[in-house]
Amino acid sequence: MAKTRSGTSGGKPIVAELGRPETAEETAARKAEQSRLYRDRKTLHNLLYALLVCVGLVAVIVFLVPRSEGSLLQAVDYQKVAEDAQPSMPIALAVPALPEGWTSNAAEIRTSTGDDIVSWYIGLLTPDKDYVGITQALDANPSWLNDQVAEGRASGVLTIDGVQWDVYDNRSMTTEVGNVEYALTTESGRATYVVFGTAEPDDIETVAAALSENVVLQAGDDGEK
Repeated sequence: MAKTRSGTSGGKPIVAELGRPETAEETAARKAEQSRLYRDRKTLHNLLYALLVCVGLVAVIVFLVPRSEGSLLQAVDYQKVAEDAQPSMPIALAVPALPEGWTSNAAEIRTSTGDDIVSWYIGLLTPDKDYVGITQALDANPSWLNDQVAEGRASGVLTIDGVQWDVYDNRSMTTEVGNVEYALTTESGRATYVVFGTAEPDDIETVAAALSENVVLQAGDDGEK
């Protein structure tokens, strides 16, 4: 069995790995390597410490800065916007009266690209902050309507306050439908209505009910669609 001996040679310690004393060059190289390893460990410790400080600061900011529970978009007075826009439209703009807790984050006159269909749009948020949109178009065509319902197919008819609405339930569609997960459409006179959104069907139907008076108004004095 081989044995490893240690001792001294000429007053210098014998390095076990070498079996002899280090040369001056080897001693310098060893000390330099030890210094490098120390600096690397020191740098890593400093980086970890700095990272922990940054994480701590971010956590403090997150906990201390107040956050809004509602939409970050400013509320819009769609009744006032409709009043200002009405002179530019030959049909009475839909201005639904909704239950307490509903808000609006958008209201404007829009013109579609390609077919230049002019429409009145209102973006709504339910009390649970779900989205419902209203589009009331002037002299719309089937192609425009098809785009509005995400190219879905009518799955039924729903009568609300005497007004018949076509139902588009796109929630089971495999294609992208955006915000048009559920939609109701109807036509009256020159106006086409689309009520759609990601809210529950009951909420979308609540908005459709709030449009009943305006829908009947478009049909004229006979009250027919």
